[in-house]
Amino acid sequence: MSLGVAYCKVSISPIRLEPGDSAEMVSQLLFGEVVNVLEKEEKWWKIRTFSDNYEGWVDPKQIQVLTKKEVNRWLDGLSYERSLTRKIKSPRGIQTIVKGSFVPFGLENNFIIGHDEYTFEDSSSALKANSPSEIALEYLNAPYLWGGKTPFGVDCSGLVQAVFRFLDFNLPRDAWQQNEYGVSVDFEELKSGDVAFFSNDKGKVTHTGIIIEDKKIIHASGFVRIDEMDKNGIIHDTHGYHTHYLSSIKRMI
Repeated sequence: MSLGVAYCKVSISPIRLEPGDSAEMVSQLLFGEVVNVLEKEEKWWKIRTFSDNYEGWVDPKQIQVLTKKEVNRWLDGLSYERSLTRKIKSPRGIQTIVKGSFVPFGLENNFIIGHDEYTFEDSSSALKANSPSEIALEYLNAPYLWGGKTPFGVDCSGLVQAVFRFLDFNLPRDAWQQNEYGVSVDFEELKSGDVAFFSNDKGKVTHTGIIIEDKKIIHASGFVRIDEMDKNGIIHDTHGYHTHYLSSIKRMI
């Protein structure tokens, strides 16, 4: 049962497994993202995201409550920020938002979320990449961060989810959930833009990445990197051994 709806008013808000600053970060909210509030404790609120139904605990100081009417107004015509960073003037002063933040579709410089007024202080990058592999390459060399969703720190499924959001294809948060989408493709038939999934020795899908040209893969492992692939899995580009073992390949779009 929802206790209300809110949006993320800071650039990046950690979603934690348990209510506490030292608890594991399992995902992130980005600016403008809307959530249902499920539980309230003194310093932590349990939320569920509108975009991918992901649950966890956030600091309520980093989100702002909205009415149903305000939510509907904000969700009408949303897009995602393409620039690496962008400055906005907020009720709290100038703040920086990052790639993947939820922003209005179009070229308007001013927008309102609830009672909060915002103004873009600089222009957005023009849309250049228009395929999964091209967009994924924009994250190349980003550091690996468990639960991360931005070029400043991202995990494997966060990378795949972020890439396909820019193409208006909304995948769930975790690799095993993403594996339930798309059409299965044989290794011999894979092409750039397909998504590969990899399993552990118990058969659970634990890793994912996006196929690029020449049957290579871009994925977040230590950092966002490019490695070779064969029908067995990912081959480390320096050491030549398999680091992840192939479970399936899916064509999402």
